[in-house]
Amino acid sequence: MTQPQTPLTYRDAGVDIDAGDALVDRIKPMAARTMRDGVLAGIGGFGALFEVPKRYREPVLVSGTDGVGTKLKLAFDWQRHDTVGIDLVAMSVNDILVQGAEPLFFLDYFACGRLSVDVASRVVDGIARGCELSGCALIGGETAEMPGMYPDGEYDLAGFAVGAAEKSRLIDGKSIVPGDVVLGLASSGAHSNGYSLLRKILQRAGAGPDQDFHGQPLGDVVMAPTRIYVKPVLATIAEFGPAIKGLAHITGGGLLDNVPRILQPGLQACLHRDAWQMPRLFSWLQEQGGVADSEMHRVFNCGIGMVVVVPADKAGAIAAALRARGESVHTLGEIRACGESDPQTIVD
Repeated sequence: MTQPQTPLTYRDAGVDIDAGDALVDRIKPMAARTMRDGVLAGIGGFGALFEVPKRYREPVLVSGTDGVGTKLKLAFDWQRHDTVGIDLVAMSVNDILVQGAEPLFFLDYFACGRLSVDVASRVVDGIARGCELSGCALIGGETAEMPGMYPDGEYDLAGFAVGAAEKSRLIDGKSIVPGDVVLGLASSGAHSNGYSLLRKILQRAGAGPDQDFHGQPLGDVVMAPTRIYVKPVLATIAEFGPAIKGLAHITGGGLLDNVPRILQPGLQACLHRDAWQMPRLFSWLQEQGGVADSEMHRVFNCGIGMVVVVPADKAGAIAAALRARGESVHTLGEIRACGESDPQTIVD
């Protein structure tokens, strides 16, 4: 005779519904900090609702999605969960910014094997801070607890941003011509790119988060959150209009692969190596890893997180306006004509 078995629950299978409910309760006040005009319904429903602000005459929706990459591995190893949420927001809102879009709302996806309410709350609090910095609302998301899919203590993140721009004011780089000036806005560190190589270099150097790095713990420098350029750049676009000809977010692919994305065929961005000083973190990474210059410029942002292409006669005024709004600005170089087989970005 078969013995009766103990009834199974979802918790027995590794999913704690109560923990998920507790997380939602913690998230709600975080999301409330980010509310803005246009939000009709946010956290808690099956779908979030957002009304495009009526000030747009011909609104074009601009969307972006991204993650944080292997920077998360350091977050797990070093127990630094407070700022990766800022990284998550930054990677998407900076992407849609380059087309002149104002970020409207953001959704996140947090997946783990076993949900820690405390860790997830720290991550989501960072997401809310990123939304505050970019002026967009955190109106929805998903927390997925999937036993067996992720090692204990690890999780993955994805983010989704939607913004709007006037159709007539979209920035697409098509007006860029030879003689235009290339400005660079300083990054806050490695942002969220190149961390597979960065982690390999840390391993080779035997370096840990508590190691002194010019008066700071190395962990603080390596995990510095991605800079969000939205508010200063949008204000400068509003002031100078079509003089902001092109914007490039320096993410995966570094300077060499991202600047060409806004250039028409036959144009080349010539960036001068002595136009900016590469921050100490990148110099140290290059030295410890024996990384070639060309590899550095293709993997890391090397201290430049956003590129702005402007007419030569407006470059000084636009740089001054960006500095007044808190950005560190470098005049990196200029746009030149080039042949079909020439690279569209060089660092000389």
